[in-house]
Amino acid sequence: MSGTRTSRLGRIDDGVREVADGVLMITRAATNSYLVDTDDGLILIDAGLPRSWSYLIAALSAHRCAPDDLVSVVLTHGHFDHVGTAERLQRDHHVPIHVHEADRPLVRHPYRYDREASRALYPLRHPGGIPALARMARSGALAVRGTEALGDVVAGVPLLGGLVPIATPGHTSGHMAFHLPDRDVLFTGDALVTFDPYTGRAMPQIVARAATADSAAALAVLPVLATTRAATLLPGHGDAWTDGVENAVVLARATGAH
Repeated sequence: MSGTRTSRLGRIDDGVREVADGVLMITRAATNSYLVDTDDGLILIDAGLPRSWSYLIAALSAHRCAPDDLVSVVLTHGHFDHVGTAERLQRDHHVPIHVHEADRPLVRHPYRYDREASRALYPLRHPGGIPALARMARSGALAVRGTEALGDVVAGVPLLGGLVPIATPGHTSGHMAFHLPDRDVLFTGDALVTFDPYTGRAMPQIVARAATADSAAALAVLPVLATTRAATLLPGHGDAWTDGVENAVVLARATGAH
């Protein structure tokens, strides 16, 4: 626990900046994780790519803390680009990893996921995504180790730090978003992003069919996010959205699946 909530820190490092009160966005290759300073201690939402480790250390250092000080890692889902540092945090620093039960097998094997379109052919149809996918590969996307996670994240049951899980299946079967009501912030993971690395498109949207299990379900669940009325949306990919989650949902539903 850092003891004092950090605010107005601005940019900490090339890949770390404050995006809400006590919330640091850690970004590597257009993939985000979030260090959240809470009354229960420091919590990491998603674990990014392996080479985001140095940025995580920089974020922790801003609180005069180290990996051993993390109280938990909470995963929105188990895809490889969201669990990249989880195995290291668990193995070397004994940080517990939490996820919805349905995504526990995916955390163990983060490349074995259901999708509606071929990953291999997708860049040929959407060449705008090639630069982002290449950056992800250079950041360790092809060498992520799976790990064991506790399948104890349940929709509506608050977690440490006051995070409220919201069931958002579609991208994966166990995908969860996390609402932090006291700061008017919603962590959407890949249920709703502002940049899609598979297409290179920057706008509120669901993730491409090459990485989504059920696009129809992913679109259908978006109104649930809107019910939070959160002012700030913090996605798994892309910039923070500060124009209200309702507006982001309208745009994403209009865009549809791709």
